Amino acid sequence: MTRRSITFRLLRALLVLLALTVTALLTASFWQQRERVSTAELVERAKAHDVRIVRDSWGVPHIFGAKDSDVAFGIGYAHAEDDYATIQDVTLAIRGRLAMSKGSEAAPGDYVVSLLNIWPSVEQRYLRDLPEDVRAVMEAYADGVNLYGAEHPDQVAPSALPFTGQDVAAGFLFKMPFFYGLDKTLKQVFEGKAELVKTPTGSNGVAVAPVRSSDGATRLLVNSHQPYTGAVAWYEAVLESDEGWHVAGGFFPGSPFMLHGHNEHLGWANTVNAPDLVDVYQLTINPDNPDQYRLDGQWRDLEQSTAWLWVKLWGPLLLPVPQTVYRSEHGPVLRTEQGDFAIRYAGMDEIRGGLQVYRLNKARNLQEWQAAMALQAVPALNYIYADERGNIGYVYNGMFPDRQAGSDWRGTLPGDRSELIWTGYLPPERTPQLWNPPSGLVFNANATPFHASEPQDDLQPADFAPSMGMQTNMTNRAQRLQETYGADRSISRDEFRTYKYDLTYSERSALVATVQQMLALDAQDDAVLQAAQAQLQQWDQRSDRPNRIGALAVLAAMPVVRASEQQLPAVDLRESLLKAAANLQQHFGRLDPEWGEVNRIMRGKEDLAIDGSYDTLRSVWGEEQPDGRLKAVAGDTYILFVEWDKQGHLSSDSIHQFGSATLDPASPHYADQLPLFVEKKTKPVWFTEAQLAGHIEREYRPGEVTLGK
Repeated sequence: MTRRSITFRLLRALLVLLALTVTALLTASFWQQRERVSTAELVERAKAHDVRIVRDSWGVPHIFGAKDSDVAFGIGYAHAEDDYATIQDVTLAIRGRLAMSKGSEAAPGDYVVSLLNIWPSVEQRYLRDLPEDVRAVMEAYADGVNLYGAEHPDQVAPSALPFTGQDVAAGFLFKMPFFYGLDKTLKQVFEGKAELVKTPTGSNGVAVAPVRSSDGATRLLVNSHQPYTGAVAWYEAVLESDEGWHVAGGFFPGSPFMLHGHNEHLGWANTVNAPDLVDVYQLTINPDNPDQYRLDGQWRDLEQSTAWLWVKLWGPLLLPVPQTVYRSEHGPVLRTEQGDFAIRYAGMDEIRGGLQVYRLNKARNLQEWQAAMALQAVPALNYIYADERGNIGYVYNGMFPDRQAGSDWRGTLPGDRSELIWTGYLPPERTPQLWNPPSGLVFNANATPFHASEPQDDLQPADFAPSMGMQTNMTNRAQRLQETYGADRSISRDEFRTYKYDLTYSERSALVATVQQMLALDAQDDAVLQAAQAQLQQWDQRSDRPNRIGALAVLAAMPVVRASEQQLPAVDLRESLLKAAANLQQHFGRLDPEWGEVNRIMRGKEDLAIDGSYDTLRSVWGEEQPDGRLKAVAGDTYILFVEWDKQGHLSSDSIHQFGSATLDPASPHYADQLPLFVEKKTKPVWFTEAQLAGHIEREYRPGEVTLGK
């Protein structure tokens, strides 16, 4: 290489760096100026809302206001007090701007926002599809978050403010399809391979009618399994407006609506289901024009747009990265080494998810609740329902595509036939649902909808179209629900709770079957394998803290089971057992440490042994630490028990794995619920203001100083 060429290359590199620096500084200056200009307006908007926030003795916010919008403003402010950073990250992710603060690792997610056409859909449909009362609640919630941001500018990231009602609507549009696995499909198509999902998609929901209760009560268990922190971690609150919005339950960062819990009259639990709601089409590309695809014998142009990804480099420097986004008649298009694939999925362009959840929140009886479900704006999720009149029910909810019969919708479809591009959904009455079965029991734990009650009451596969693609699996939790709640015809209040915290692996479970296969391995001339088998032979299939075989059984069998569940390459039984044995021997000096020595939950200064494991009803998901212990990061989080007694009187109690102060280690509520959580105990939900009296830690109005209230 000549000296002249080296000089030229260096000069070109310097010019590129200079251009990037100027762009970055101008961009940073723009966003900073935007925040300065908007702060006064944000404070002014907050003055329109009149709300009280009452923190109970556990720090849980109880929000009181005259209007629903006042209450929404209050929950926005209260949630921001406890978890502003997560709300902010969620908002940036929904906007496709998370890479501005998190760097290149967030850029693929930002691209997906453009790929799925989130913001054009919101801008087109926000005023058209959402009624004024729903928009008022969304915008008031945004006002509450904005007021907190205006008061704490040091916590605000560039481009974060103002948070808007459209952000709330976009959150439902963007996140809902990921609950039924759209993200996994996108990853598999784009990368051509599947990867182990490390976070849970599990949950438990149970409802028992008076006929099955020993005291004539109606009971509901709300128990979804979530990550302990982050975008889909539960936050507990109680809301009460003079317009009839009175709920208690779990909220996600970025949403004003109770997602599952109860009001005065009824309640529901959600669990994740897995119907086939995504279709993949392989496109035939024009060999003479790579931007055209064949449809019905004709070449069509791919729609193209440019997504600008703003990626943080260092300090205020942002790198603008243009990426082309393609769409066909089918939907988003992924260009891969294996070819061009289009994706069509349930909930495309559907922004009314918040509307449906809001109507569920305010339903006063079964008929109103079912009318809200008939909106068909939530693309998936199971619903377990109970109410004050003793009604119970199970809904395998889904926006099921109205597909042409006769095609293999599970596989990759040809992209050149328009009759395979479905344009609507099956009507609500085709949704699998089971109401008031004679057995008085419904449940789900991420298993098939065809085992949701006693066998004589179960739904039948023959009654539903094969194209709906409903799952047929049984989790260990579902099997244990059958063996506990399902085996007891007269369930007491204490039994209802005891069964929820069950620690046993069913004889029919995949994990126990895997352990049995490990016991059958030929261990001749392998002393370690023989010793491990001798231990496993004594296991009682439980995951209680004192258990001395549970660690070996779970650590050895779980990788095998999870690979099978997710259709990944098989894990060798012998290697997995030997690896688990070596790990325990290395870190604990023995093959049989107590499960509680291995299985830990940690928060601040707390480091406690905890019962439960992967896929037990007492669900605890641990990540292996350098010292060999498992640190609980997901599973049981917010748990809510609801009951209406024989006279229809409501009571409920709950527990959170940590406490209400999600991100503040200095708060007394950072980990104050953890000891109760570990011991499988709960605290009261003071649902009414009269019940709350005597349990108040603090009462205030948002912006008392800022707004002069």
